[in-house]
Amino acid sequence: MAALGNSGAASSPMVVLAPKTKTKKKHFVQQKVKVFRASDPQLSVFMWGVNHSINDLNQVPVPVMLLPDDFKANTKIKVNNHLFNKENLPGHFKFKEYCPQVFRNLRERFGIEDLDYQVSLTRSPPSRSVDDQEVLLLNSYDRTLVVKQISSEDVADMHSILSEYHQHIVKCHGSTLLPQFLGMYRVGVDSEETYLIVMRNMFSHRLPVHRKYDLKGSQVAREASDKERGKELPTFKDMDFRNNMQKVFVTEEEKEKVMEKLKRDVEFLVKLKIMDYSLLLGIHDVGRAEREEDEGEEVSNEEEPEAENGAGVGSYGTSPEGIAGYMSSCKPLGPGEFDPYVDVYAIRSCSGAPQREVYFMGLIDVLTQYDTKKKAAHAAKTVKHGAGAEISTVHPEQYAKRFRDFISNIFA
Repeated sequence: MAALGNSGAASSPMVVLAPKTKTKKKHFVQQKVKVFRASDPQLSVFMWGVNHSINDLNQVPVPVMLLPDDFKANTKIKVNNHLFNKENLPGHFKFKEYCPQVFRNLRERFGIEDLDYQVSLTRSPPSRSVDDQEVLLLNSYDRTLVVKQISSEDVADMHSILSEYHQHIVKCHGSTLLPQFLGMYRVGVDSEETYLIVMRNMFSHRLPVHRKYDLKGSQVAREASDKERGKELPTFKDMDFRNNMQKVFVTEEEKEKVMEKLKRDVEFLVKLKIMDYSLLLGIHDVGRAEREEDEGEEVSNEEEPEAENGAGVGSYGTSPEGIAGYMSSCKPLGPGEFDPYVDVYAIRSCSGAPQREVYFMGLIDVLTQYDTKKKAAHAAKTVKHGAGAEISTVHPEQYAKRFRDFISNIFA
């Protein structure tokens, strides 16, 4: 444990412990992971916990196969009156990781190295997403991962589907439009508990999204509110998509690939009686990004001393370390280019498209099961809008069919 306070000065207890932790220390040095702290105590504990859990997992051999108990397992750490890193961490805190071996296996299947995952989450504090949301949504500093606050009910729902979700990912060899769930944690500070889930970012870590849609295939109350439209990057909905006459311009082959994945994923969701999910569609306008890049360069040339600003949104400079880090050693990526191993939800527009675009498509909100609450909402909406209305709370099979039909028509 003492070795984890890696930003503190060497004290006598550490010297006494040195012989016992020699191999571990060597391990830390070799990893070169320095954990920066966040001003928010919950976040600091989260970063500390992820760092600790990945280091611990590195000492444990990868199991040949997952066992039923792995889907119920958890690891807990409780720290009281610790003496290391006092200025950055609260005096008392708890950290719990759910199903560590299962999520380790999922990360591997999604092609994410544990060390890269660790660096992406702990090298620098995750930052709040630009969306002004009620739920806490954070982006890792290299923007490859999303950390989302969830409820204890969501944790229970995740546990109830985790085994089937894992089987689905194994069967489709990680090729899916579903969220890529990579870790689930509970952080406790001052008797306040926060549940967090880590997923791969569906949008790009380097190509900014200029327009965004949340599509359910329903027309009732599926328009962005005035408040939403006032945001820097509003989330538009089904009616907005139709009214804007928006289309996705990809090759026939790409469309078939997307629809094949969608069919498989939606069948999986129906089997679990899950509904109310959406297709999240992000659109990167290559031409606009190039213009903004040129304007940005003009400004930075005028302000020469501050030109090197790391990997800002839309910047084509050097990549940070972490999941996107290895790319800095590859050829630099130009405007509208992406690495398909990192931006796994991205598709380039076809050559005949009216403008050059990159699309990001993935399924979100996949933990809502058709339970009593949904049945009641369906009954109430049917009374209000009539039995034929396209409302979002319908039976899972009905929802899936309508959803797939709608998505197949978003393509040009």
